[in-house]
Amino acid sequence: MSEPLVQVKGLKTYFPIHKGIFGGKTGDVRAVDGIDMAIRRGETFGLVGESGSGKSTIGRTLLRLSDKTEGEVTFDGIDLFGLSPAELRRIRPRMQMVFQDPYGSLHPRIRIGDAIGEALLDHGIATKAEARERVREVLSLCGLAPYHIDRFPHEFSGGQRQRIGIARAIILNPEFIVADEPVSALDVSIQAQIINLLHDLQESRQLTYLFISHDLSVVEHLCSTIGVLYLGSLVEMATREDLFTRPQHPYTKALLSAVPIPNPTARRERIVLKGDIPSPANPPSGCKFHTRCPIATSVCREQEPLFRDLGGGHFAACHLV
Repeated sequence: MSEPLVQVKGLKTYFPIHKGIFGGKTGDVRAVDGIDMAIRRGETFGLVGESGSGKSTIGRTLLRLSDKTEGEVTFDGIDLFGLSPAELRRIRPRMQMVFQDPYGSLHPRIRIGDAIGEALLDHGIATKAEARERVREVLSLCGLAPYHIDRFPHEFSGGQRQRIGIARAIILNPEFIVADEPVSALDVSIQAQIINLLHDLQESRQLTYLFISHDLSVVEHLCSTIGVLYLGSLVEMATREDLFTRPQHPYTKALLSAVPIPNPTARRERIVLKGDIPSPANPPSGCKFHTRCPIATSVCREQEPLFRDLGGGHFAACHLV
C-alpha cells in the first residue's frame, strides 16, 4: 500500500463569532472539530456529508487557503502550516483545487486562455508563447477545442466551464487536487462526463484527489476510500466496499438509505432523520449525532465516542458499534 501524500492529525478550524458594539468575541463556529485522516498517493478519498458539515472547510484548510486552529497538516512529509509565505508559494503548484461553481471561479472579463495560463506566468514556469501553447494542450486534454482559448466564460455551458476549471487545476502538473463538489451543479449526463474525465486524468497523471460531495452514488463510482462527516467530525471512514456493504454508524446508514437504486421494484428501508443538523456554533454534548439518532441512549448524550478502528481500516465513532 502506498504511503500517505496528505496526513491530517487533530485538525480543528474554528471561525470566531463577534457581537456587540465593540465586536467582542462571543464564541466560535466549529467548522472542523478534530479530524484524523490520511490520503494515500494515487487514491481518491471521498468526503461526504450534509451541507454545513464542514467538507469544504476541510478542503480549503488542507490547501492552506483557510487557517487552522489546531492540529497538523502535512503534504509529502512537509508541515504546510510551518512554511513561510515564500516556501508555501514554491509548493503551491503541487496542490490545486477545482471549485464547485465553475462560473464564479472565473473572471467574466478575462478570456479563458489567460485565466488558465496565468499560473504558469505567475510562477515563472513559461513565457507567454509557451503558456499559450500549454493552454491549448490542456484544453484538448479536457475535451475542449484549442480555438476556445480566446473566448469568455459566459460563452460556455456549465459542463464546459467545469472542464475549464479542471484545465486550470492541472496545467501546473499538480500531485494533489481538492475537487469541491465539482459535479453537483451539472446535469446527470454531464456529471458522468466530468467524472470520467477526472478518472482518466488520474490514470494518466498519477493524481491524488480529495473528492468532496454530498452525493454517495457519485462517490461510490469514483472513490476508493470514503469518510463520512457530521458537524465537523468524522463519524465513519472505510474503503468503498466496506462502507457500502457493511456501514456501521447510524448516520452513514441513513445516508445510504437515500441513495437511488436502479431496480424500481426492489425494496429497501428508508431511514428518515428528524430535525436539522445542529449549529456548529453550539454543537450538542456527547455524540453530536444523538439529537437525530433513532437509536441513541443516555451514554450518547453524555460522552463523546472515540473514533475507533473496527478492523481492516474501517473506523467509526459510535458507542453502539
